[in-house]
Amino acid sequence: MKRTVAACLLIAATVAAHAEEACEPSRWGADDEIGNANLITPESVLAAASLVKTGKTYSLGIVIDSNTPAFAPRGLMLQVVQPNQQEGRVAFPNATYNDDLFQGWFGIGPQIDGLGHLGGPGGMYYNCNDAKDFAFLTGLTKLGIEKIPPLVARGIVLDMAAHFGVEHMESGQYFTVEDVQAVEEKQGTPVRKGDVVLFHTGWTEAKLEAEPDVWVATEPGQSEEVARYMASKEVVAVGADTWGLDVVPPPDPNRPFQGHVILLKENGIYILETMNTGPLVRDGAFEFLFVLGQAKVRGAVQMIINPIAIR
Repeated sequence: MKRTVAACLLIAATVAAHAEEACEPSRWGADDEIGNANLITPESVLAAASLVKTGKTYSLGIVIDSNTPAFAPRGLMLQVVQPNQQEGRVAFPNATYNDDLFQGWFGIGPQIDGLGHLGGPGGMYYNCNDAKDFAFLTGLTKLGIEKIPPLVARGIVLDMAAHFGVEHMESGQYFTVEDVQAVEEKQGTPVRKGDVVLFHTGWTEAKLEAEPDVWVATEPGQSEEVARYMASKEVVAVGADTWGLDVVPPPDPNRPFQGHVILLKENGIYILETMNTGPLVRDGAFEFLFVLGQAKVRGAVQMIINPIAIR
């Protein structure tokens, strides 16, 4: 009897969760799978390209390896092998070669979160897609990473650390909409429709190598109100030099990573994590051309990336 009651309660809770997740189709249409990437047009790309003045390029990815900490249980292992070359065999009469075997998670280090990454408590994702209909062990049948078109846009980096007068923000410290607006004004880089917006907190440069366990256990980041502000500005993507963008621990323990929910699920805005923003802020390169073409692994949720900023 107790098991039956428990089962009924679980079913009721699941039904209630789904009921709370009533949603409206995306403004891009009921079949849309790319969200605000729809804002990227030939005209917007030409406008973004006009930002290039010096030709200097910046790698926004960081180097990762098997020791790079990641959101548990993520990790990676790399093996370099020489197929068909054992025991003195040679692959070709004129050459030898190396191959590499990767075993790991795509959501490690510098990465893009696709729209199939995070949904609500009842399993509802972007554009009213229910997880039970598209999320399978073999991959996503909707909202996969391969659907994302090239992301070429105006990019800006907002130096939140400088705003607070520090080299790096502290664990659990968050910035508000007012903080973001103050940096926009100070730098002369207002957030505009179609932008890729990056936040510099100094966290990764300060902690990744020095205190890797601390780096991955907590982080400074945006408040959920900032995520709503970004959505109101109709940006394409939001990122930071932290592993999770949102502040950890969250101000409300019942709403962890709520910024992810707001951006990904509710607005079709991509998230960029562990971005290498330090070189940009040191050069005062607060506005730039942002270019990303991620690997198109069908059905993947996230992808390791190395976007390029061109000043």
